[in-house]
Amino acid sequence: MPHTYLLEREQLVRRPLAEVFAFFADAGNLEAITPAFLNFRILTPQPIAMQPGTLIDYQIKLVGVPLKWRTRIEEYEAPRRFVDVQLRGPYRLWHHTHEFEATPEGTRVRDRVRYQLYLGPLGRAAHAIWVRRTLERIFDHRRRTIDRLLGGD
Repeated sequence: MPHTYLLEREQLVRRPLAEVFAFFADAGNLEAITPAFLNFRILTPQPIAMQPGTLIDYQIKLVGVPLKWRTRIEEYEAPRRFVDVQLRGPYRLWHHTHEFEATPEGTRVRDRVRYQLYLGPLGRAAHAIWVRRTLERIFDHRRRTIDRLLGGD
């Protein structure tokens, strides 16, 4: 049975809930918050209407290799949460829950990603050597960019 990994992140954005949710619900903003080394491009024509069942196609490059990635919006509960799942891409499983909570200081943003890799023991070794650190680097970049664009904690 494949090993399931978990990546969790949380940050405070000093903007109102409705504004922060709208930023994240606009798929076009993914390009702005994704590190350049991934050469991330949205292939689905925009604007993209976010709702349960919405399909979004992307292209990324991992170590120079172009990969197509398709996600489906599994849940969409504006302005509190949405969930995207990978249908095709580099992971055996990618289940990303985005949660938003109003606070007196602004909006608490939580990301919870459950993921699995292909290749059994080789996938576990790749996770230990490269995948975990790469995902942390991607989410660290997201945090810094969101802080810069929206004002963070």
